[in-house]
Amino acid sequence: MKILYLYDFPLWGNGSGTFLRNLMEKVVKKHKVAVVAPERRKIHKVRQFRVHPPFQLPVFIGHPELKGSKLYKDLTATETAKLYKAYITSTVRAVESFKPDIIHFHHLGLLSAVAHHVHVLTGVNYIATTHGSDLKHMKEDRRFWDFASPTIKDTKRITAVSAHTRRWFLEMFNHNVNPGLARKTNIIPGGINVSEHKKKQKTKSIDSRYKLKDKKVALFVGRLTKEKGVEYIIKAAEKIKGEVVIIGDGPQMNELKKIKHDLKLKNVHLLGYIGREESDKLKKIYTRADVIIAPSVIDEALGLVILEAMYYAKPVIATRKGGIPLAVKENETGLFVRPRNSTDIAEKVNILFEDEEKAKRLGENAKKVVQEKFTWQTISERFIDIYEQSIASNGNGNHKKNKK
Repeated sequence: MKILYLYDFPLWGNGSGTFLRNLMEKVVKKHKVAVVAPERRKIHKVRQFRVHPPFQLPVFIGHPELKGSKLYKDLTATETAKLYKAYITSTVRAVESFKPDIIHFHHLGLLSAVAHHVHVLTGVNYIATTHGSDLKHMKEDRRFWDFASPTIKDTKRITAVSAHTRRWFLEMFNHNVNPGLARKTNIIPGGINVSEHKKKQKTKSIDSRYKLKDKKVALFVGRLTKEKGVEYIIKAAEKIKGEVVIIGDGPQMNELKKIKHDLKLKNVHLLGYIGREESDKLKKIYTRADVIIAPSVIDEALGLVILEAMYYAKPVIATRKGGIPLAVKENETGLFVRPRNSTDIAEKVNILFEDEEKAKRLGENAKKVVQEKFTWQTISERFIDIYEQSIASNGNGNHKKNKK
């Protein structure tokens, strides 16, 4: 079986890129895989068709490698047409060269039209994955909803990364007037690649560099945007009985630095973005942390950061938003806090700092949940089943042709 993936951002630096990269790395062990994306870095055994956008890639919300980019909703008609041309040209070339049995595109919107038009031209069927951020983007700009709408009718299957994302998708595309849409829409969350995290990490260098020795540590990892709720962590820090480590970059960085300065906080460490070349550093910080905080103020997918921290047996303090409750359960794997509530964050962090036995129990439960439900081995097998069903369902024009 040959699977061609379509993606609209660099494959490093954000959750959906990590999702797709891990999926491909597992699927390619059993099947042939290719990807169309604006990415020059190589992925082992994956055939890559690089998109060359006519200008700096736009973003839905933000991306650490695309600073200063326009939002998709701010693109002019001419810019949108030029970007579409770049993707359709690369995708048609990939289909003619690679001859896939199925196309799997990530993010509804511009790529929806690409997948649909390639299907019309070549007969190759497609499935779609919505990560949630694309739905927000389409809600803000009706043009991209119009791109996706005709595509949805012909897609063989749709997957959503959380129950919330699935509900949102079905409401947006009104499954009541699209017979069968709910039936062909499945929830498949992201996961972690366990093999990348098995090495035991020594944390002495982290303690020394950031003066964390013998101190409790609360950790946040992610983009520094309003949606992530990081400002409420910093405002909680003056009441937190330990250190607060924040890893990430984004448009809110300067505002967060100002809050830290104005409150004269000595226990807040803004470390910036830690990229792929420093992955061991991030693993050391996961190991060193006592709790992880995920205080998102909007409904998002279940973040891979949460799953990675859980695999390191860390209890999670999070808002009950979006896909987070798929993995975080109150008093089982973590504690919930109210959105935009610094007092609640401080109280819950201190509970786990002070009750080490409870923190350990929640952390051990968290690791067990990830091992049972959220590894890429398990997730990739679910996608492979969908690919096989989609190819078999009503046949696939290209697949039939290759069989002759």
